[in-house]
Amino acid sequence: MIGLAPAAHGGNRTGRVFTGDSSGDWLYAALHRHGFASQPQSVGRDDGMRLVRCWISAAGRCAPPQYRPTRAELERCRGYLAAEIRLLREVQVALVLGHIAHDSWLRASGWWDRLSVRDRPRFGHGAEHALPDGTTLLCSYHPSRQNTNTGRLTAGMWDEVFERARVLVERA
Repeated sequence: MIGLAPAAHGGNRTGRVFTGDSSGDWLYAALHRHGFASQPQSVGRDDGMRLVRCWISAAGRCAPPQYRPTRAELERCRGYLAAEIRLLREVQVALVLGHIAHDSWLRASGWWDRLSVRDRPRFGHGAEHALPDGTTLLCSYHPSRQNTNTGRLTAGMWDEVFERARVLVERA
């Protein structure tokens, strides 16, 4: 699972991505409901949270100004994401949270360069793409307050993505 970047008062403060902020509240509750996390809340690195068949990372490594990292920041951070992707040898499903995470994952995983512009997976909430190596790319809007408070991302839409991720992981 790839998000945007740690929030200044969440992941940066607690040391765990999506921990201690409203996006993390949405994420960990859904992970728990769908069997990917041992508990519904993440409050810090020592809270006992255990992920099950799940890894969480981010396109950026520090809290960006105005919640939007620059292209240069994403390029500087890409090597870290690429290294994580290489270490995770049994990935069956990559769930990207937002368009920036989508593009960052495609670049860090090498698919951006391996696929023609026409064949690159397009981002859209609920979009699902089978890649040539058998990995499924699953897309969702990011659970930011901007998306959840405006109804762009509803609880039902969010759960549908995690239900689909569970089916894909169990099938593999």
